[in-house]
Amino acid sequence: MGHRETKKQATRTALSWAAIRLIAERGYDKVLVEDIAAAAGVSPRTFNNYFSGKAEAVAARHLDRCLGLAETLRGRPAGEPLWDSITAAVLAQFTPGPEVTAHPEPDPDDWVAGIRLMVAVPAVRAEILRAGADAEHAIGAAVAERTGLDVDKDLYPKLVAATVLAANNVVVLQFLDGGGVVSRETVPALLAEALGQIRAGLPQP
Repeated sequence: MGHRETKKQATRTALSWAAIRLIAERGYDKVLVEDIAAAAGVSPRTFNNYFSGKAEAVAARHLDRCLGLAETLRGRPAGEPLWDSITAAVLAQFTPGPEVTAHPEPDPDDWVAGIRLMVAVPAVRAEILRAGADAEHAIGAAVAERTGLDVDKDLYPKLVAATVLAANNVVVLQFLDGGGVVSRETVPALLAEALGQIRAGLPQP
């Protein structure tokens, strides 16, 4: 990725995180595009160059994390077992970037309550579903490359991608329903557990 592309991605990431942070703090209807742009240090016009609205900006973080998962998966060692590679690629997406670490860590209870309300907004739910469809194809394509299959013709890459995203969705809901007093490592730990159970064939407890 060249300097220009890196800068554009950094702006996109900053806008998405600003949208999530402000909406979690204030509520969806109390945050304007102008507020998000100001928090990211850009103009509202720049925001509109990246996103059609607040909901798309929120969903962009999920999409970009999934696209990063697919790219990381492609770079894993060729001889590594597939589910080891997938687990490593998933967990690699949870290292907080400067857009996160530049701000004080929010109160865990308030943060989880705010995120729970945010993802219940119909516009946000719709954008997350749309992003999930794009993410599923990208992950499936990466799985197909590693397994010598065709993402458009073969069932297996699609099943793996859908399963990985389903695990992510279940973990996020588990996290949000857990009360909020949790550490930053909780979501990755739950994901590692979920992917481990899938890799084992989901044996009955």
